[in-house]
Amino acid sequence: MSSAQAFEIFGYKFFEGDQPEVVNQVPDPLPYTATITVSGGDKDLEKALMETSQLIQQEDTPPSGSPGLISRALGDQQQLIALLYVKGLYGGTVNIDIAGKSLETAVEAGEVSRRVTPVPVVIRVETGPQFHFGTVSVRRQASDGVPAETLDPAKYGLVTGEPALSDKILQAESRIVSDLKDQGYPLAKIADRSVVADHATSRLDVAISANPGPPATFGHVTVQGAKRTKVDFIIRQAEIEPGSRYDPEILRRAAKRLRDLGIFASVRVIEADRLDTGGSLPIMIEVSERKRHVIGGGGTISSVDGLGLEAYWRHRNLFGEGETLSLEGSVGRIINGDYGAMEYSGQVVFTKPGVFGPATSFSATLGAKRENPETYESRSVYGSMKLTNRPTDKLTYDVGTEVEYSRESDALGTGHYALFGVFGNITYDSRDSIVNPTRGFRATLHAEPAYDAETGGVMGFTKASLSTYWSLNGSDRFVLANRIAGGSIISPHLADIAPSRRYYVGGGGSVRGYAYRNVGPRVAGEVIGGRSFFETSTEIRTRITETFGVVGFVDAGAAYNSQFPDFSEELKVGVGAGLRYFSPIGPLRLDVAVPLSPEKNDPNFAVYVGLSQAF
Repeated sequence: MSSAQAFEIFGYKFFEGDQPEVVNQVPDPLPYTATITVSGGDKDLEKALMETSQLIQQEDTPPSGSPGLISRALGDQQQLIALLYVKGLYGGTVNIDIAGKSLETAVEAGEVSRRVTPVPVVIRVETGPQFHFGTVSVRRQASDGVPAETLDPAKYGLVTGEPALSDKILQAESRIVSDLKDQGYPLAKIADRSVVADHATSRLDVAISANPGPPATFGHVTVQGAKRTKVDFIIRQAEIEPGSRYDPEILRRAAKRLRDLGIFASVRVIEADRLDTGGSLPIMIEVSERKRHVIGGGGTISSVDGLGLEAYWRHRNLFGEGETLSLEGSVGRIINGDYGAMEYSGQVVFTKPGVFGPATSFSATLGAKRENPETYESRSVYGSMKLTNRPTDKLTYDVGTEVEYSRESDALGTGHYALFGVFGNITYDSRDSIVNPTRGFRATLHAEPAYDAETGGVMGFTKASLSTYWSLNGSDRFVLANRIAGGSIISPHLADIAPSRRYYVGGGGSVRGYAYRNVGPRVAGEVIGGRSFFETSTEIRTRITETFGVVGFVDAGAAYNSQFPDFSEELKVGVGAGLRYFSPIGPLRLDVAVPLSPEKNDPNFAVYVGLSQAF
C-alpha cells in the first residue's frame, strides 16, 4: 500500500492525497458534562485549574464506561490539588461529584448512575488561605573531612514571609544540587526534606538537607555510536581530561563543541552513576552520526535586485575527523530576463576542525565570481586560507591570507588588479539568537593590510560594526534593535583600489530603499565607491501574535571620497516597515522601504524578502 505525502506551510497543505480516516473507538463510551467552581474569585487561578483539569479539557472525548470516568476524575483530583500546592494553597480542597454522588461514593460502588446522560460532573475547589514560608533552613551534610555547613536559604529563593509556592522548594533543591556539583561533587543529592504546614497560622516550615557525596575527578572517557568518526578525535574535541576535578561546565562545553562540528545528529555526555575504585567518575560520550552527503539551497528576492538563488553540495566527515568539503554556487540579479546583468559565483571550501586544539579550525577557499551591480563590473578568481579560534562561546577571532586577481570596470575606466592581503577578524556575540535576537549585542572588527601587484598600491582595509538588541517590556514583545557600522581604506589614491573593494552603501543589509551599492561618491553621475563609509539602522520590532509581527525601521548611511567618514556630508536615509512570520526555522521577512533622497538608478520604493531579521 502506498502512503500519501503532504507538506504544510502557513496552515495550507499541498500534495495531500486521499488518506483513510483513522477512528479510535472507545468501548462503551460514557458522555458527560463537566463544570468547575472556584472559591475566592481569582480568575487567573480558575483559568489555570480549568486548563489542568482533564475532565474539562477532554469533555468531548468520552471515557470507557464508569471505570473510565471514575479513573479520569481520580487523576483530576490529584492534579488539581498539586496545582493548589504550586500556588501555595496547602489548605485547599478539591471535591468532585458524579451524577449527584461524591467521587468517594462512586469509587466504593465501582460505577456511576446513567439515569441522566450526559452524566453531570461537578468540580468544587475551595482554595483556602495563602500560605507563607515560616522557619526555613538549608543544611549541607559533612563529607570526606569537610564539616557540615548551614547555607543561606535566601540564596535559593526561600525567604521567610514570602508566598510558599511548592515550585520554589523544588527549584531551590535543584539549585542546591547544582551548586554542589559545580564544587566537584558529581553524586550530590537531596538527602532529606521536611515540609510542615501549620494551618492555624497559614505558614509552611521547610528544612532541606543535602548530601554532597564524595568529591571526584574525571575518570576514563569512552565513546559509543561512532562509525565513520575516529574515537580519538571525538575524545580530543571533548577535552575532558581524566584526573582533573569534576566540573559539569566542562561536560556542557564538550557536548556543545561536538554538536558544533555539524557531523552528529545527536550528542549525549553521560555521567556514570557511581565512582570507580580510584574515586573518579567515568564518562561516556554517545553520538549519532549525520548523513555524510547533503545538498541545500536558498533564495532571495527584491524589487530592486531581482531574484537570487544559491545551492551547495557538502561532504561531511571527509577523513573521519570532522573535515567538510563544500561545493557552493550562486546566481544573482536575475532581473526580467536580462542575462547580461546577472551575477554568479562558484567556490570550493575545505574546513578542518581541531588543528591546534579543539577550539581552532582551518579553512581554505578557492573560487571565481562575477559581480555586476549598477556601479561596476568585476570578474575575479580568488583563494584564501584561514585559522579560526573560538576560545569562548561568545568570542571568535581568525587570521588568514588571501589572493585575488580581477578585471574590473567602472566610471573611472577598466583595470586589472592582483591583490595580496593578510587579514584578521574579531567577533564578540552575546545575542540570545542568531536569526531572531531579542537581547545582547554583536561586535565585529576587521583589519587587512594589502598590496596590489598590478597597481603597486599599498593599502589597509578596516571595518567595524556593532549591533545591539533591547527587550523593552521584558517579554520580547517589543524589541529595539540598533546597528552601526563604518570602515576606512588607507590608500593614497582611489584608483589603486579595485572597484569591488571600495566601500558602497545601499540595498538590503545596508540602507534599504536605495539600489544595491548605489550610494557613494560619483563621477559624471556614476557611483565610483569610496575610501570610507558609515551606516546606521534602527528597528522597532513588535510581535503581535506568536506567529506574526511588524517592524518599523530607519536606515541611514553614506560612502566618502576621504579616507575617514566626513560627517559634514549628507547621509542618505531610507524608511520603511515590514511583516514577520515566525516559522520554526526563523522569521520570514517582508520589508518595504522608501528612499528619501533617491538619485540615478534608485527606485521609488524597494521590497525585500528573506529569512531571519535584517540584522
